Amino acid sequence: MFGEIVKTFRKRARLTQDQFAPLVGYSLETIASIEQGRRLPLPDFAERADSLLDAFGVIPAAAKHLTRRKGLASWFRQWALLELGALSLYTYECRLIPGLLQTPAYTRTLFADRLPPLDDEQIEARLAARLERQQLLRNRPNTAFSFILEEHLFLRQLGGEEVTRELIDHILDLSELRNVDIQIMPLARHHHAAIDGPMQLLETPEHQWFGYLEGQMYGQFISDPKVVSVIQMRCASMRSQALSLDDSKSLMRRMRGAR
Repeated sequence: MFGEIVKTFRKRARLTQDQFAPLVGYSLETIASIEQGRRLPLPDFAERADSLLDAFGVIPAAAKHLTRRKGLASWFRQWALLELGALSLYTYECRLIPGLLQTPAYTRTLFADRLPPLDDEQIEARLAARLERQQLLRNRPNTAFSFILEEHLFLRQLGGEEVTRELIDHILDLSELRNVDIQIMPLARHHHAAIDGPMQLLETPEHQWFGYLEGQMYGQFISDPKVVSVIQMRCASMRSQALSLDDSKSLMRRMRGAR
């Protein structure tokens, strides 16, 4: 419905998608995806589009009712929306393999072990939302994705040996993408900049930086520049403390072969 509203006002202004895209500051592909309902707009799109198309405030009003696919936690949606247009995304995880790197079998294990228990419909909805999110890695080749993962995440063998073997193969395949860097933090390290826990860092097309911290029940969106600066320092330090890209691949291959 939101896409149809945008398209209607665009046509009223006698603009093609090719003409409208540069005016609003987005690619033709993005405009087409928004109008077809395949992509949520970034936070600033509605205001820009409304002003350019003289839409009487209708587009921002309609944007307030946008929701992502069922299965994505409400407190995560703001971050997931920013991911769609990010220039770079840095992730450090010490609890579980990040959602963007998971296999369906690994994800199902996580959801099946969830307490309180989820029913089959909830599991399928959450799995579908996660698989949709994972398309970012291949659909956004100009976005730089960097992941730092603790070695023990693989040694835990969550879901069993076969699930872990498939997971390692999947992550090794993703590490071959030019826009994806994956590093492993080995078990033995005398210095560690992320003792406080997992963290994410994101750069928008306007070169703004935001952070995201996640706990057991809720996530915390970070916009305070001082706090974001701390996360940036920690991410930078972690990249030097973790194994190199090649050494990380070698370690994953050894862990896979040992199973």
